[in-house]
Amino acid sequence: MTGGGAAKGCTLRRRRARAGVGFVAPNLLAVVVFLLFPLGFSLYLSFHSWDLFSAPRFVGIENYRRLVADDPLFYIALRNTAVFTVLTLVPTVVISLAVAGLLNRKLAGIGVFRTIVFLPLVASTVAMAVVFRFIFASDDGLANLVLGWVGLGPVPWLTDPDWALVSLSIVTVWKSVPFATVILLAAMQGVPENLYEAAEIDGAGALRRFWSITVPMIRGALSFVFVITIINTVQAFDQAFALTGANGGPETGTYVLGIMLFQNAFRFYEVGYASALAWVIFAILLLLTLIQLRFSRRAEAEL
Repeated sequence: MTGGGAAKGCTLRRRRARAGVGFVAPNLLAVVVFLLFPLGFSLYLSFHSWDLFSAPRFVGIENYRRLVADDPLFYIALRNTAVFTVLTLVPTVVISLAVAGLLNRKLAGIGVFRTIVFLPLVASTVAMAVVFRFIFASDDGLANLVLGWVGLGPVPWLTDPDWALVSLSIVTVWKSVPFATVILLAAMQGVPENLYEAAEIDGAGALRRFWSITVPMIRGALSFVFVITIINTVQAFDQAFALTGANGGPETGTYVLGIMLFQNAFRFYEVGYASALAWVIFAILLLLTLIQLRFSRRAEAEL
């Protein structure tokens, strides 16, 4: 290649590089402004006392020490969040597996059923929680009316602390199942058909084929559903706020970590303390995610 040709090649590469940077720069700027800066600022605030009006005052690890050692509400919120996560995670995975298995069939009109199943995915979480608030009303709610028709007594869905957490889990499961179903259905459609045909020839029934072929082959998608569901439940706020109010009632029945974070930041104006809580939540989610990924990789290695 001549010197002129090499120079033209270098110029062309530089132009392409500048064009690539120009295309990527708006996204990088958005990441810095809306992700990295808030993360760094919240970490900075977690070591300060700040009420939104006066200047931040450095307090070191006092916010973390107070959270762990002096605030009994933190452990109430942690316990409620753990129970809420289990009550949501198990039904979400089981129902999503069943629904995805039913939708993974070549039947007439299956597209209509898929559309119906996926409808809750596009509904607003707050609007959905408000609707369920009427459904779970103690006196004339639809849930208690249906229970009355079958001879069962009314259930204090939103007035009893234990039932309120169950109600919150039901609402979250209803919202979470469509997304989980989409993920699992996409994974199921990637399972080779010849595996099912060979198992059927060997005499395996539909249920045996599902547990012995489908579930192991979609283990990665199942792991993803586990992680996303746990993250969504630990961070849950909007459905709890709309369903039972900003206080996490009745009593402390739905006082989860998201409600505690909201109260400290926007009701008590203890932004530094709320930032410390946010980073503790992040640490919990990181630990749970790493544990889940470890189990998932170990299970894949055993296949």
